[in-house]
Amino acid sequence: MTICIPVTRDGQIDPRWGRAQRVAIASVKDGRVESWQEIDVGWGTAHDAGPEGQHHARVARFLQEHGVEVVVANHMGPGMAQMLSRMGIGVRLGASGNAREAVVGAARVN
Repeated sequence: MTICIPVTRDGQIDPRWGRAQRVAIASVKDGRVESWQEIDVGWGTAHDAGPEGQHHARVARFLQEHGVEVVVANHMGPGMAQMLSRMGIGVRLGASGNAREAVVGAARVN
């Protein structure tokens, strides 16, 4: 399962999804992280650079390009959540703490 999660440089969950500066793409199988790639996405900077639809499209393209099946986050706006749902991407909200532990927990839910 491929999961995307906003992360801080110290491995914690960034509480901002749509304004995250960095995300991790994790591949989780049999209850363990098989791969973990952190990417500087700069969404916090890009968020206000254009209309909301443009930002949502940027996030959607990124998720599609990386084959993301589930997003784990602390919070996201209803428009973003609705877009991800339409894309068939699962959303797990309310996450906090260690990002690697959160993706393993999210994988168990599926």
